[in-house]
Amino acid sequence: MGPGMDYQTPLRDMSFLINDVLDFEGHFASIKSDASVELVDTILEQCGRFAENELFPLRASGDEAGCSWEDGVVTTPAGFAEAYATYVEGGWSSIAGNPAFGGQGLPRSISLWIEEIMASANMAWTMYGSLSRAAINAIDSHGSDDLKSAFLPSLISGAWTGTMCLTEPHCGSDVGLLNTRAEPHADGSYRISGTKIFISSGEHDLADNIVHLVLARLPDSPAGTKGISLFVVPKKLEGEPNRVVCGAIEDKMGIHGNATCMLHFEESRGYLVGDANEGMRCMFTMMNEARILVGTQGVCLMELGYQASLQYATERLQMRSASGPQSPEKPADPILVHPDVRRMLLTQKAFLEGGRVMTYFAAQLADIEDRGDEEDRVSAGRLLDLITPIVKGFVTETAFEAVNHALQIYGGHGFIRETGIEQLVRDARITLIYEGTTQIQALDLLGRKVLMNQGQALMSFIEMIRAEADLHSDGPFSSKLRELADEWGELALGVGGKAAGDADEIGAASVDFLMYSGYVTLAYFWARIARIASSHEDDDFMRGKVKTARFFFDRLLPRANSHHRAALSGADSLMDVSENEFGHH
Repeated sequence: MGPGMDYQTPLRDMSFLINDVLDFEGHFASIKSDASVELVDTILEQCGRFAENELFPLRASGDEAGCSWEDGVVTTPAGFAEAYATYVEGGWSSIAGNPAFGGQGLPRSISLWIEEIMASANMAWTMYGSLSRAAINAIDSHGSDDLKSAFLPSLISGAWTGTMCLTEPHCGSDVGLLNTRAEPHADGSYRISGTKIFISSGEHDLADNIVHLVLARLPDSPAGTKGISLFVVPKKLEGEPNRVVCGAIEDKMGIHGNATCMLHFEESRGYLVGDANEGMRCMFTMMNEARILVGTQGVCLMELGYQASLQYATERLQMRSASGPQSPEKPADPILVHPDVRRMLLTQKAFLEGGRVMTYFAAQLADIEDRGDEEDRVSAGRLLDLITPIVKGFVTETAFEAVNHALQIYGGHGFIRETGIEQLVRDARITLIYEGTTQIQALDLLGRKVLMNQGQALMSFIEMIRAEADLHSDGPFSSKLRELADEWGELALGVGGKAAGDADEIGAASVDFLMYSGYVTLAYFWARIARIASSHEDDDFMRGKVKTARFFFDRLLPRANSHHRAALSGADSLMDVSENEFGHH
């Protein structure tokens, strides 16, 4: 891997969040799952061994070699297929699968933790199995019994993998423009024709079959998003090719080990999932799962960058501490003594551990929506809808910042390939784009999740923040939390009021609103972590949590203020610039 880079599964940090901060034991009982924290410990330890020993060693080599394409056939980097076979044999793919189709029936949160461990070790490899879960969910939630029995057993076991085929050459996030066609056939199936691009894991040599979930239009369907349906289109049917052709793979900035494909469907046989023209509803089942997964990828990349740069900062000798030599027996002090190196490390730690608890909280809500009592399902679903774009948008934006800090700590050694750090920066960059850009997440958060339902979900989250403030009595964080709780609601009202007079106000304010919301959400979780950790002050690990919370409130939370002011500054300074005024020649 080159000097100074290794991966150790952060088991203690994971179990602290699972057991102490989010009480998953109580959570499992409340959703009537027999999963125990002992079982979770065993699963995470075994998964960590697999990730460290089998997946991490393929990270740099997979990036270096990349995937190759010849005549429609994609070859993945050396070792990828063998590691995938071990993954399937180990039963990792089926953890949260429906037991009716061979799954182990554990809560979905557990599959997210497995995803995190594996993607920290090797993100590009892990993606081959990741999207299968989104495909499984869509078929399990919306598919007919015939479709379920035909596709779920092999997808759940991992024998087959799944994809999501949404994007076309002329349209990205504006799926209403898509024109892939679906023609009904006498036998009840459909013939799917069209081209999809940017399909992660769309073609590869890890599994015998690939099950594509494809958005397409039926004849005579309404224009725009109201006329889109979802189809299952396998690469092979009963072992025979189904006219799904990989026309090319992209040569791209990062995630080289994962094949990003252009797929041509040439009258391929497909099967309708759910009702005709209801494709968007089915798609959101997949997208929401995928958005939490992408937030998790942000956490994974931060984890690797933090581990590496922390170790480097303790070993690399440069200059002396401003307050006098800290290691007089050495020719210089380790760079950890310098205040700004500490700022970069603590920024990574605050975003990493804060981002992790956000993804775990989202997973907990997803479990409740999946298995809770009727009333709990509705409120959990509403809160999950609110937090999903924050997890996807904010965690990936801060992850990109964090891995750049990791590279900066390495200095010139970070910019060269052999240390493995620059790969993190390249791999992280896509997380701000796929499954909906930061901008799309921000519009979803402000327009749909806050303003469209009069801020119901936001108000319930704000109540959680107030309740946390009360638990701190007069601690350092309580007054700040109360202030944020008041301000967040007022900000939403302020932007909503402006938007009533000018529709562009939402787009103008949305990314600042998203980032503001992310900082407030982190403030809530860091206060909660500090409250729990402060009762174990005799322990370095716990003291580190309390001190990171203090750093977050002192050094990172002030950024919320500038996002707040920018969000309220209005659309004029953006929209008043004419096209010619953008010119500079």
